[in-house]
Amino acid sequence: MARIAGVDLPRNKRIEIALRSIYGVGPKVALDVCNKAGVPLGRKADDLTETDIVRIRDVLENQYKVEGDLRRQVQMDIKRLMDLGCYRGIRHRKGLPVRGQRTHTNARTRKGPRRTAIKKK
Repeated sequence: MARIAGVDLPRNKRIEIALRSIYGVGPKVALDVCNKAGVPLGRKADDLTETDIVRIRDVLENQYKVEGDLRRQVQMDIKRLMDLGCYRGIRHRKGLPVRGQRTHTNARTRKGPRRTAIKKK
């Protein structure tokens, strides 16, 4: 089983698809990594040789920010916005949508489940 950047790649998928299970690797980055590492695209992740895995790992570590480093950077960016007190930071702090979406009827993912008002008798 191939383990790259602390993630076990799915065995039965092609390598350009399996690399997408790593945080920060999408379709374009996966193709670029395969091309730079010299790995054939149609090969399954289970059929990779040890040298292929090492080459892929080297390309990802040296040229891209993935997994823990990327997660840390995103969290630091959000924290910086919150500390600045800018509009986006305030929206992050309140747990509301940040990118201008409407909140009157939607935004249940960010706002959480509905809280019904309790009527007094």
